[in-house]
Amino acid sequence: MHVFPSEDEVEKAAALLVDTYRVSAQSLGRLFGTKRREQANSILQALGRDRLSTRDVARLLIQREGAMLFSGSGRLVRELRQHILNEITDEQVRGLFERNPPSGKNITAVSRMRKPLSKMKWSSGKRWARDFVTETGFPAIFAGIEQGEKVPTIVVVPPLRKPPKLADFQEGLKKRMLDVLERELDRTRCVVTLPTGGGKTRVAVEAFIDWMQPRFAEGKYLVWIAQSEELCEQAIACIEQMWGSREFVSPLRIYRYFGGRDIPAEELRGGAVVTSIQQLHHRVKSRDKAIEDIFSLTGAMIIDEAHRAVSSMYDTVLDRAEEICNSTLFPICGLTATPGRAGMNSPQEIVKLVGRFDVHLIKPELGNEYITDPLRFFREHKYLAHAHHVVCRSGLEYELTDEELGELERVSDLPPRFLKRLAADRERNLLVVRRLLELPRGTPTLVYACTVEHAHFLAAILTAQGRKAVAVSADTSMTIRRGLVQNFKDGKIEFLCNYGVLTTGFDAPLTECIVLCRPTTREVLYEQIIGRGLRGRKFGGTEKCTIIDFADNIRRLGPPLAYARFLDFWTVDEAQTDAE
Repeated sequence: MHVFPSEDEVEKAAALLVDTYRVSAQSLGRLFGTKRREQANSILQALGRDRLSTRDVARLLIQREGAMLFSGSGRLVRELRQHILNEITDEQVRGLFERNPPSGKNITAVSRMRKPLSKMKWSSGKRWARDFVTETGFPAIFAGIEQGEKVPTIVVVPPLRKPPKLADFQEGLKKRMLDVLERELDRTRCVVTLPTGGGKTRVAVEAFIDWMQPRFAEGKYLVWIAQSEELCEQAIACIEQMWGSREFVSPLRIYRYFGGRDIPAEELRGGAVVTSIQQLHHRVKSRDKAIEDIFSLTGAMIIDEAHRAVSSMYDTVLDRAEEICNSTLFPICGLTATPGRAGMNSPQEIVKLVGRFDVHLIKPELGNEYITDPLRFFREHKYLAHAHHVVCRSGLEYELTDEELGELERVSDLPPRFLKRLAADRERNLLVVRRLLELPRGTPTLVYACTVEHAHFLAAILTAQGRKAVAVSADTSMTIRRGLVQNFKDGKIEFLCNYGVLTTGFDAPLTECIVLCRPTTREVLYEQIIGRGLRGRKFGGTEKCTIIDFADNIRRLGPPLAYARFLDFWTVDEAQTDAE
């Protein structure tokens, strides 16, 4: 089953809600969001459109919620389900009740069946959800997307599947990593650095898979530490591909050790353990037996985003690993685009970072041209796309409150309450929407919104203007998120609006435009975002990528917005300012 309603399914569902079941404009408005509807009306009128009709609101609600239209336990969605139940016949209600009897409810009067049915737990894709939409005439997709089989904790990867060849400079990096490993064996540490989009993960996987292969046969582990579940999944996909390309006799076991998953002790028998630093730290603190077993047999460790390895969580993890290994620690390799970049790590942290990786810095040997300007070198040789940077200045002025300023100082970025203010600003949203609508139809565009609600709002406005747009966030189930991302990659979606996701571990190489509606002072976050569009032709990406930043005058900000520190990502003649 597809994960997002087709145009026909949206139209049928809207007709059922408005015409058949007579759901009121007020009820639909509350579900859509009263303030959101009024701002949408205001923006659409400014764009020359009529106000939203009841049918329009229904369609936008359906397009926003997608397969999850009837999902959830909130009051408004329960009221929607009950309203529909009130409109169908007594015979239909009795049938639904008898086929799906609410627990502990011994009811014979039809008039008393509707309310408990409306309150029944809605499990996407399960029997009750399927029966409800079938009986009421809605397309099957509105039963929700069943998660199906959970992503397995352990994956067994067979060999013999061919990946694309490494570039020459990547082969050089791989050889140097292997040289270091073979030279110092049991106590080797190094950092591999490549610009964003340069293929750090691929190079590290190839080198360590080759080095670890005989050690896997001895029951050893490769431990891969990442910052997020998306990055963990990205590492697993790469490991699967690389092992599958080798002419190895034995399969490889890959363990998902993140997202609260456990690894049963009886299933531990060597392989690649992919884990988040958050879960690993928690399990180390709780003296998890699996961690003891894994660390005692670890052959090597890879730390993604190695510039973060100065945190106290890494102190705890590595100290415990050293205890378990009796001070003879396994090789450790860090991966980063930004080793000790000014403004990212303090001088003390840089010293700590250097010590943590034994001063072994491995970078491409591409001559003085690369050393002078790595990004320009990668662009000119088509490893990275040429970035066309556009700054859209809103002319709007905001001042951080004392509370927001305090939070900015604590978290080193604009606080959520301030981003929420930006998300609610009608004038700013009108500017954003107008700029998005100026993009040629069919341009694959990632939109980074200020909040989850903002992502959904922008997607709704774009949809109302006849452009194919959807929103995803951390609240979107992984199954639906993957499906929508695949639709984006396949060209079925123009605008993929998001908040809190699609910064790392997300691969859509043919992205042509990245739009940052949310300002940030965090250099790492900004680099991760723009990195989604910087893959060049030689890496399966695009020749050019447009990066659009919306800039406002923010008083008492303190540190500059991150885009101001990224002029090296694009040449000066590529920069442009759009004044409103």
